[in-house]
Amino acid sequence: MRRFLPPSLTRIGCALFEAAGCSREDARTVAEHLVESSLFGHDSHGTLRLYEYVDQILAGTFNATGRPRVVRERGSTAILDGGGALGAVAGRLAVERAVALVRDHGVATVTLRNCSHLGRIGAYPLALARQGLLGMAFVNAGRLGRQIPPFGGIDGKLSTNPIAFAAPRAAGHPVLVDMTTSVVAEGKIRVAHNRGLPVPEGWLIDAAGQPTTDPNDYLADPQGAILPLGGVVGYKGTCLSMVVEILGGLLSGEGCAAGATVMRSNGMLLTAWDPDFFCDADTYERELEGLIAHMLTSRVDPAVGEIQLPGDPEFRHAAERGERGIPIDDTTWQRICERAARVGLDPAPWEADVCVAE
Repeated sequence: MRRFLPPSLTRIGCALFEAAGCSREDARTVAEHLVESSLFGHDSHGTLRLYEYVDQILAGTFNATGRPRVVRERGSTAILDGGGALGAVAGRLAVERAVALVRDHGVATVTLRNCSHLGRIGAYPLALARQGLLGMAFVNAGRLGRQIPPFGGIDGKLSTNPIAFAAPRAAGHPVLVDMTTSVVAEGKIRVAHNRGLPVPEGWLIDAAGQPTTDPNDYLADPQGAILPLGGVVGYKGTCLSMVVEILGGLLSGEGCAAGATVMRSNGMLLTAWDPDFFCDADTYERELEGLIAHMLTSRVDPAVGEIQLPGDPEFRHAAERGERGIPIDDTTWQRICERAARVGLDPAPWEADVCVAE
């Protein structure tokens, strides 16, 4: 296991994506997105994707030079086409257009289609919250439909279909919700696989529909499945997943789950609200901080140990990993170095950037 401080890992990511054909600006946008994802503790959407995105660029799945564009705007809404660009590049334009429109209208909704994997979906509402706005995103995987069974089924028919929300706070970090409508994101299964670890009970079933903690059972052929969010009330996760399919897939024009086994593009619906349009700043802060204070008056369950606000785990991870470095397991690091060599880079000097070897 190696640890890299965020600036060092960002330089490595920039070098990889530039060598794979991205412009310097786009390479930095994607690298910073992935590094922040791992900084927040989401390696499934961070370091794991450094080599995967290079693979997909080289395979022609993602277009390193694709340019997102505005297809149509009307009032407070906009439709964007990603031009096959890397997701973080297209997502950057979605945030920019939402910010521009919400300042005039109080609320803005932007859809995005035809881009690559958007990465950590919480990044987009968080970018809005950092500008004093509330944000919410619904993201599907287009026609992909093989990972999550509907509640009551055992065959994967839906995708992990995340929902993310963020609200600004003057008194602390934004409230940040970043969740899948499945028990867990698929990338976390592959992170466990790379590290040779089992996953918790209740995450997976094998191809026969039997519970398993072995990531290999999910990655096998025939493939297992990730369970919908909710356990014994998993129908709630299935319901939420359907909402994401309709808002993120149907309205964006990317389409809904239909059994494809490879994702062509994410579809996103991103909405921004300007709280100043709906209430004065003092009311907003008083009500939000009052809600938080009220929630924290609950007695603490000893089995859990503390009450955390939405986003607390991410911001705590960021503080710890910002100081100690972002961990990369040996399998992931080997694959990053292999892809570096494939695009003409010598990864050997990167070993000097390791701040801790475990």
